[in-house]
Amino acid sequence: MTPRAAAASHAAIPEPTPVATDWVGDQPDQQRLQRLQRAIGVRFHDPDTLRLALTHRSIMQDVVSAGGDVAHAPRLTNERLEFLGDAILGAVAAEFVYDREPDADEGTLTRHRVALVRAETLVRWARELQLGECLYLGHGERPSDGARDRMLAGAFEAVVGAIFVDRGLAPAKRFLQKFLDRDAHDIIARAELGANPKGRLQELLQERYRQGPSYRTIATEGPAHAQTFTVEALIGDTVLGAGSGPSKREAQQAAAAAALTSGLI
Repeated sequence: MTPRAAAASHAAIPEPTPVATDWVGDQPDQQRLQRLQRAIGVRFHDPDTLRLALTHRSIMQDVVSAGGDVAHAPRLTNERLEFLGDAILGAVAAEFVYDREPDADEGTLTRHRVALVRAETLVRWARELQLGECLYLGHGERPSDGARDRMLAGAFEAVVGAIFVDRGLAPAKRFLQKFLDRDAHDIIARAELGANPKGRLQELLQERYRQGPSYRTIATEGPAHAQTFTVEALIGDTVLGAGSGPSKREAQQAAAAAALTSGLI
C-alpha cells in the first residue's frame, strides 16, 4: 500500500443501504468495485479507497441513526476525495489546453478549461462509467434528477481523487486524458458557439435559407432513470448534425452544435 493509500485508510466505513434499485445496482459490493476498476482502467492497491469515493454524504444519517461516532465524519464520505479530484481535474485540464493551444491568450485558455470541467461534462463521463450503479447512498435517499446529477459529478471528481491517492498523479492523468483527447474538440467548439447553439442555428438558417431547423429523435437508450437521447438537426430532409444527451433538450443542443460545425451550412 502506498503512503497516500495508507493515510486514506479509514477505520470502518459503514455499509450504506442501497435504497433505489433503479439507481444503485444490485450486484454484490466486490463485483461492483471490480467492474468499475475495469471500466476506469485502474486496479487499486486498496479498493476501499475507491469505495470511499463512491460513498455519498447521505450515509451520515445512517451513522447517526445507529448511534455511531460522527467525530470522524469527513473520513466516511467522498467529500474530501471530491475536493482533491476537483483540483486535479482543473490542473490536468489547464495543462491540456495550454499544450493544445499554444497561441491562445489567458482568457481563451481559462474559458476552454472551464468548459472542459463543467458539471454537465462530468455527469456525461460518470454515466459512461455507470457510476450511478456503484454509488452508496444513505437508507431512504431518493435523489431528484438535479441531485442525482450533482452526485454523479461529485463522484467522478472523487474517483479522480481516489486514483491519485491510491496510484499517484500519472495514472490519474491517464484516466482523464482519454476523455479529454476524445471529447475536448467538441466541448470547446460548443463553448465557443455559446450557451445556445439551437438559437444560433435558428438565426443562421433563417438568415441564409429563410427556413428554421427541425429536430428528430432517432434513438433512446438506457433505463428510464438514465436515458440517453440521440437527435438529428435537419433543414428540410437534409441532416445537418446529430448529438446525444441525457434529455431531449440537451440532445437537441448537441445536434445544433454539431450542425454549426459540420460545414454543411
